[in-house]
Amino acid sequence: MDLSITYLGFELPHPVMPGASPLVDDLDSVRRLEDAGAAAIVMHSLFEEQLLAEEYTRHMLDLSEDSYAEAQSYFPGGFDLDVEAEVALGPDQYLEQIRRIRAAVAVPVVASLNGTTPGGWTRYAGLIEQAGADALELNVYHVATNPFESSAAVEERLLETVASVRKVVRIPLAVKLSPFFTSVPHLATRLQAAGADGLVLFNRFYQPDLDLECLEATPRLQLSDSSELLLRLRLLAVLSANVDTSLAVSGGVHNSYDALKAVAAGADGVQVVSALLRYGPAYLGVVREGMANWLEEHQYDSLRQLHRSMNLRRCPDPQAFERGNYVRILQSWRP
Repeated sequence: MDLSITYLGFELPHPVMPGASPLVDDLDSVRRLEDAGAAAIVMHSLFEEQLLAEEYTRHMLDLSEDSYAEAQSYFPGGFDLDVEAEVALGPDQYLEQIRRIRAAVAVPVVASLNGTTPGGWTRYAGLIEQAGADALELNVYHVATNPFESSAAVEERLLETVASVRKVVRIPLAVKLSPFFTSVPHLATRLQAAGADGLVLFNRFYQPDLDLECLEATPRLQLSDSSELLLRLRLLAVLSANVDTSLAVSGGVHNSYDALKAVAAGADGVQVVSALLRYGPAYLGVVREGMANWLEEHQYDSLRQLHRSMNLRRCPDPQAFERGNYVRILQSWRP
């Protein structure tokens, strides 16, 4: 069965790839992912906080080696120097891991930067390209808490970030979005104009819980399930009908049926994370083989026949379709 597809300009044998996860920290796991048939390797993010920590550390060392013991007191309020201790790969190690993965596998390697401000991205974007990454994913994590900052200002900062990174790298550039923008289709067209080659839907915001006994916020990692795919299917169907750019799904893909639905809605790339953390790298091959079997059973000649076959181009009145389904869902519950 022909599962080939194009994502970020790469001709891939199929759309299934590991999404950003700790699996890429171990080179043996990376090789196992390739052996399972990964179409590409997506690395987890290098965080802006790590870059800032490194810049401050170097600055303090340049000022005076003797003052370094107290250098932490020079950091601005709220800046967490310990972020370096909480991640497996610091900035230099991250660049070296790109080189190691690039030398170990024959598939495209997609690196990732995670931040909130335009300035901290550009230098490392260039270094990531020099290290051998085939593409770069900008993972823009921003929680709006300032009542004086408008939604337009939030979007402008994102667009400025993409444009600034585009100026310093030539490799394909994807933007990993959150689902909380007012008009994702409008933002998508502006991101494309700013230089984005693709969009990834969506960033999973890990919400902290509250510990009432200790009066603390407690971070808690919860793996996704297939129900999270529904939000992504909706926006994939909208964007693939209106925006001429590569689209990837991230979050909620746990089996071959999930992957096929994402492709039918418009995904060019299908990123799998939680299922791989549960079942191991070899599960990637299970998803790929399941897709091929389903297509063959349903008499498809290739995956491209299914691709974007269920986006909003098939619907003459999308708003009526959306509201009609909304009404039907509300009326579907029975006691």
